[in-house]
Amino acid sequence: MKFTQSFKSFTQSPYRSIKHSTYFEVYDHLFLPYKGKPITFVEIGVLGGGSLFMWRDYFGPQARIIGVDLSPNASKWQEHGFEIFIGSQSDPHFWNNFKAQVGRLDLVLDDGGHTYEQQIVTVESLLDAMNDGGLLVVEDTHTSYMKGFGQTRYSFIEYVKQKIDQINFRFAKFSTKPAEKRFWSIEIFDSIVAFRMNRQASQLKSELIDNGGQNDHAIDLRAQAQVASATHSTSTHSKLGFLLRCSYLKKVMVKLQQLIKYNKATYKKYFIG
Repeated sequence: MKFTQSFKSFTQSPYRSIKHSTYFEVYDHLFLPYKGKPITFVEIGVLGGGSLFMWRDYFGPQARIIGVDLSPNASKWQEHGFEIFIGSQSDPHFWNNFKAQVGRLDLVLDDGGHTYEQQIVTVESLLDAMNDGGLLVVEDTHTSYMKGFGQTRYSFIEYVKQKIDQINFRFAKFSTKPAEKRFWSIEIFDSIVAFRMNRQASQLKSELIDNGGQNDHAIDLRAQAQVASATHSTSTHSKLGFLLRCSYLKKVMVKLQQLIKYNKATYKKYFIG
């Protein structure tokens, strides 16, 4: 933590800022490629103003630093050269007006009210304003496991889980399912979730391709595992009799049946609850 560039900027801010100790490694991991570049950075949740100075120091003088806060008191930071917008992050109309005035965004860091509604509405409202290659980052997501921030069945992390499913629905065989293509990937850290924009990659059609190399006709043991499992069925056994007449395949399937039995008895221990 103490050796990260973000922590150095944090300690050099002239005004108070409060951060969790685990966040600085994540900040550097996500934000280092944007240092010294003419980016538009938005922080939601200004409070004492210290983090605005932190990010100005971190990204450099070419960065456009914008703060969003519910309290009109935050407007005073405009005197220090920051752009400040006052409004509720759970209000889509506020975000529509914000986007109309600000334009495209490179980085967003949501350190606002931390309710599920605020976090989800913010993400849904700003995804279409993100530049390709940008990041939309939500922090303090541990509130999804706490009381007082909304209905837990609609928590921000439950929303993220749904988005993970929808990313995987891009797979070709799931073409009838609602795939998520507004962002490319999700990175999950301790109390932080980052949505990464890569328009070309997220729109890429999922299809099986062959490199045209020489085929050595190797036996695909994954398929044999399915055969081994299927031999437990009497009706299927007769259809696969020709395979069972091969002594080599018999040995393979016996071994795979043992492995299947072993795996079924052990892998469930990695699930909680």
